[in-house]
Amino acid sequence: MSATGSASASSTGAVAAVDLGATSGRVMHARVGANTLELTEAARFPNTPVRLWEGSRSALHWDLTGLFSSVLEGLGSLARSEPGLASVGVDAWAVDYGLLRAGRLLGEPYHYRDERTAEGVSLVHARVSPEKLYREGGLQFLPFNSLYQLAHDQETGVLEAADGFLLVPDLITYWLSGQAIAERTNASTTGLLTAEGSWNDALIARLGLRRSLFAPLVDAGATVGSLLPSLDLPFAGTGPAVTAVGSHDTASAVVAVPMDAAGAAYISCGTWGLVGVELEDRVVSDEGRAANFTNEGGVDDRIRYLHNVMGLWLLSESIREWQRRGLHVSLESLLAEAAELPRPSELFDADDPRFLAPGDLPSRIADWFAERGLRAPASPAGMVRVIIESLAEAFAGSVRTASALSGVPVETVHIVGGGARNALLCQATADRSGLPVLAGPVEATALGNALVQARSAGLVSGDLETLRALVARNYAPVRYEPSRVAAA
Repeated sequence: MSATGSASASSTGAVAAVDLGATSGRVMHARVGANTLELTEAARFPNTPVRLWEGSRSALHWDLTGLFSSVLEGLGSLARSEPGLASVGVDAWAVDYGLLRAGRLLGEPYHYRDERTAEGVSLVHARVSPEKLYREGGLQFLPFNSLYQLAHDQETGVLEAADGFLLVPDLITYWLSGQAIAERTNASTTGLLTAEGSWNDALIARLGLRRSLFAPLVDAGATVGSLLPSLDLPFAGTGPAVTAVGSHDTASAVVAVPMDAAGAAYISCGTWGLVGVELEDRVVSDEGRAANFTNEGGVDDRIRYLHNVMGLWLLSESIREWQRRGLHVSLESLLAEAAELPRPSELFDADDPRFLAPGDLPSRIADWFAERGLRAPASPAGMVRVIIESLAEAFAGSVRTASALSGVPVETVHIVGGGARNALLCQATADRSGLPVLAGPVEATALGNALVQARSAGLVSGDLETLRALVARNYAPVRYEPSRVAAA
């Protein structure tokens, strides 16, 4: 079937969207048809990283085998209520990967917040300049991009035993279907694709990597296979298909942003805040590289031209720290208290790399202020307010930069994901950008995942604009008007 599905699609059916985030995962049950888009939660489970001792240091890893067990439990629960499921699709975060030998995982994947990644940067840049990397791949510099992690693994001998490399959602897809593929939207975050979207063989060779590690590329919407019978899930008949979706979670989220891409910016706001616009072609200017904007693959060959902002990680990790100190605080209560406080006159740089690693973020933020002779908020509620306003300022600045670099005249900002629930953040973003903010849907990633599956299965048809119109009819966003323009 073509990527746009059957033109006669009219029936309603069900698919399962497996959506794995940096702090939690979920299996979502979606019913989809030409005028139907319903999403319910079949299972939700935590995603808790683990520290494993590696001779001289404690390294941060993902508990991916534990996550997969939770995915299977969720699919099993869904099968009992929806035995005739048409398809299953998996999305997850970018850049991290599992290494395999003869189909067997060699160890739990490293977490992108593990400290080892910095060493890979110098290894890569000694062979290929950052300017050349940007011209060829169009990817922003992040010290944990896959090519830097792979360079470190090559240098330390970790790759010697491996004969396969699969990004996290592709690894889950492999365990579900037995088929090893590399879905193109997430592969675009590795830094190892050409402008045309194929593996960059010349770069792979220059970095000393083996080309045989990398699986065949497929587009979102491709049928990968069927669920393995050995998983023993109680689906009817031969069971559902396993479909490649926009396996980078942001690629799936952008599918479900109910926007007119010609005049809108989006913020996919969860652990990270991905701020950008949708384009037909890449922008690889020197100005874009200096601003650290990236060109990542989107569904249907669209380009996600965006900048990574630290996101709700700043809130969630701060709250974890306060709870570790014995304070009885919650996000809801702190947001309510923060909303009653005056807007702070001084903000911090939400993109400062010191905030990337886990740990005591409130103290790091306080240090940022102290280094500049400024006074940090003394209370948790005050700290939450300054985090919200600093994030909103970073979002607004990235929207302005995205518009200037891409030529898209942004008139509306869409916030999807968990940040769409945060009324204080949405209003602050409207105020500081001077633009209306449309918030929602919260579960944009799962919706986009489900829509790509449904189109592949023939339950819906049409281009992204048609799919977004279906989202808008079923999930009306909340509108926030700018009440004032934030002070510089």
